Amino acid sequence: MLQDHTLQFEKYSSMALRGDVLTREECREILTTPNSEILALLSAAYEVRKQFAGNAVQVQMLTNAKSGACIEDCQYCSQSSISTADIEHYGLLPEDSLVEAAHRAAESKAVRYCIVTSGRGPLDREVDLIGKAVSRIKRELPLQVCCSLGLLTEPQACRLKEAGVDRINHNLNTSERYHADICETHTFRDRIDTIINAKKAGLEICSGGIIGMGENDEDIIDLALALRDVGPNSIPINFLHPIEGTPLTSCNTLTPQRCLKVLCLFRFLHPRKEIRAAGGREYNFRSLQPLALFVADSLFVDGYLTTPGQPPNEVWQMIDDLGFTIAK
Repeated sequence: MLQDHTLQFEKYSSMALRGDVLTREECREILTTPNSEILALLSAAYEVRKQFAGNAVQVQMLTNAKSGACIEDCQYCSQSSISTADIEHYGLLPEDSLVEAAHRAAESKAVRYCIVTSGRGPLDREVDLIGKAVSRIKRELPLQVCCSLGLLTEPQACRLKEAGVDRINHNLNTSERYHADICETHTFRDRIDTIINAKKAGLEICSGGIIGMGENDEDIIDLALALRDVGPNSIPINFLHPIEGTPLTSCNTLTPQRCLKVLCLFRFLHPRKEIRAAGGREYNFRSLQPLALFVADSLFVDGYLTTPGQPPNEVWQMIDDLGFTIAK
């Protein structure tokens, strides 16, 4: 049986390398791989990762540029209108603070600095302030800049592009079917429209999802296939870190093995894309964190929006111990 699974995994690897798309049944087989055969699955996914990303790891760092006071009702989020989580609340950070955080990102060996704000979408004056900060960052540092600002209009996206923003992050989060179970204040279509607006402005796209919110395997497959239609440059896969005070505080079903299988599925379906083991990596992968980098080629250092992460020096050591290199 082990040999049969190994041959099947090698078939998936070959399909991904050729650009063929796995069937839904093959996707299900990946997500239901016995834990005893996880290393064979990882080996097959690594062949795809190695072909298109080598052994380089893209380090990224984000700053929570505006925290809390969001009118949206996303059930996973500690900053949402329905959250009672004990977090900091503050308005948009001043320009100098955003630039200083970018310098810290560069010192952390990050290739990309991400500016993230809470809220349904940015005010025009917030777009202007962020644009001024990005212009300074681009003059002072060799960093790519990504912004995650909620729902964007096309004019706002164009102004960000003109300021020097390279990429917009806007996750689909989950399948279209399951979206209303997670958020009712905006729709799946609203998210697609923001991505379309960013593309029209000439911005790169970062779009992924969150795993572990109560969705089923079909939802994960739907999300992965929907992202093929979106065609993002990078795909962050977040793994729910349940936060006390949010509706999903007791939704704690993920295992390290489950997380690895999900990463493998996305690697096979998106062989040429940057795949990021993003939020919740430390909480859910635990001691198996290093194995994630045999599939993913990107990660965050030094924390997320309201949850902690690994310090840069620990991430550098993990990458070096694996025999990988930090992308420049």
